[in-house]
Amino acid sequence: MSQTTVDRTVDTEPPTTTHATDPKGRSITRIIVAAGFALIVAILLLLIFTGSSEESSRITIGFSLNSFFLWLGAMNPLIQIPVILAVFGLVVGIILVLIEYAPRPGRGYFIMRLVACLVIPVLAFLLLRPYANAVLYVVAIALLVGALLFFADFRSRQGAGYLFQLILFMAPASIMLALGLIYPAIATIFKSFYDKSGEQFVGLENYFWVFTNPTGTASVVNTILWALLAPTISVAIGLAYAVFIDRARGEKVLKVLVFMPVAISFVGAGIIWKFMYDARQGEQVGLLNAIVTAFGGDPIQWLAIKPVINTLMLLVVFIWTQTGFAMVILSAAIKAVPTEQLEAAQLDGTNAWQRFRNVTVPGIRSSLIVVLTTITIASLKVYDIVAVMTGGRDETTVLGFEMVNQQQRFQSYGHSSALAVVLFLFVLPLIIYNARSMAKQREIR
Repeated sequence: MSQTTVDRTVDTEPPTTTHATDPKGRSITRIIVAAGFALIVAILLLLIFTGSSEESSRITIGFSLNSFFLWLGAMNPLIQIPVILAVFGLVVGIILVLIEYAPRPGRGYFIMRLVACLVIPVLAFLLLRPYANAVLYVVAIALLVGALLFFADFRSRQGAGYLFQLILFMAPASIMLALGLIYPAIATIFKSFYDKSGEQFVGLENYFWVFTNPTGTASVVNTILWALLAPTISVAIGLAYAVFIDRARGEKVLKVLVFMPVAISFVGAGIIWKFMYDARQGEQVGLLNAIVTAFGGDPIQWLAIKPVINTLMLLVVFIWTQTGFAMVILSAAIKAVPTEQLEAAQLDGTNAWQRFRNVTVPGIRSSLIVVLTTITIASLKVYDIVAVMTGGRDETTVLGFEMVNQQQRFQSYGHSSALAVVLFLFVLPLIIYNARSMAKQREIR
């Protein structure tokens, strides 16, 4: 009797396999999934670069997101709130069912996963109402995505629907990342090889413009100047503040005063310093020119002195806003340096400068790198200060500002895209370096 019960219990358990630990099985899955997604990317590129016909009608399922929002907008505002809550609850409920129940073993759950993999992508694309001449591409992409997801889930033997559940958690963030970052980056690179209208292929002409046209050259040179001086000076002053304020009375008050500019936006800081540099006939509002005229000098147009001087004046504003950030991070890092090391160095007869250089600085090296790279990236993509204070005039333009200026003012999408790619290439080494540093720190831990 007991033997029969044991046999029945064993028979009801799901079969176990060794696929999760089988290198050959894992490699086959990777190859098929990689090939499938490569095919999806190829179809997607065909969809992007296939011109749509003006006579194309839209294929719908009788309902779309656009029609839903139009219907919702025609309702009374008091009714809109419960409708939105109900729709939101329905979507969340479907997601929770898929996450909680679909991964379970059994034929019914197997069918649920199959439907979710194949039907949901198609419905999602149709809700966006693709053009008729693109509907085949869209349905093909949706079916391929669903098939690959289902195949990956089927090959997973770490539990019924384990990979399906994992993909459901990752899908929203991955889709937003693809739509908001990856696709725009790829589209920008393609547009950088086309003319200002984005229709005629011109090769590397836009990049030649960046490095030969006075405006493009000035933006590149000024950006390099910002990237070299801004982080260096900000970190140097912030480190000096961190060292000396820690030893001063009223440490908290002094740190608050130094940190206050960090809370000011670049636009606000630009307006404040524009008043500082202001020059006019008669009584001076700007502090610098008030000092100059007080000693009998003539007012100076500080933001019109070229070359370089007016750019340095803009750099002062950026450094003023970033020094407090560097001070706070480095002050915390200095406090974390073991006092035993400092005491041991003092017993060896070293002076304060030697202890700082040989003990403190090596102890805060990782924090120094983080602050330097963070401020460098911020300086490379600066826009607000230049836009508010000079509007890029008098050779003060930078890549971040000129990229927007070429697109909005001159409607030159090719030049704007080329500037964006050059800016991306400037930032990319810093991102790679930071990623590698973080990976090394994880290995050490």
